[in-house]
Amino acid sequence: MLKKLNPPSISAPLGAYTHGIEISPGARVVHLSGQVGVRADGSVAEGIEGQLECAWQNIFAILAAAGMGPADIVKVTTYLTRPEDFKVHPRIRAKYLGESRPGATAVCVSALAAPEFLCEVEVIAAKA
Repeated sequence: MLKKLNPPSISAPLGAYTHGIEISPGARVVHLSGQVGVRADGSVAEGIEGQLECAWQNIFAILAAAGMGPADIVKVTTYLTRPEDFKVHPRIRAKYLGESRPGATAVCVSALAAPEFLCEVEVIAAKA
């Protein structure tokens, strides 16, 4: 069981996330490595939208292999290499997460593992 923590003593979340999530004892926890916009054939998706879509598709494939889905995601960390992409990333994330509100952090970084990578998304999921 996951318990969302948004105490009234702090400001409400500024977006589609939860301030904290408590994972019940005995839950299975899966930590995903950062996913980039690389397709199964090794090609890199075009542009920020394509790379974010591909990263989320990869995430959902890994979660499915663990018998999990969007409701089981407790934390998302998104790394973007361009500040202007902060306008795109929430829309793509919402497409995949729907009404799920995991903890979330988005950071702009100067570079990722390869120069063609525009984003990387890390996820932690838990299921009782």
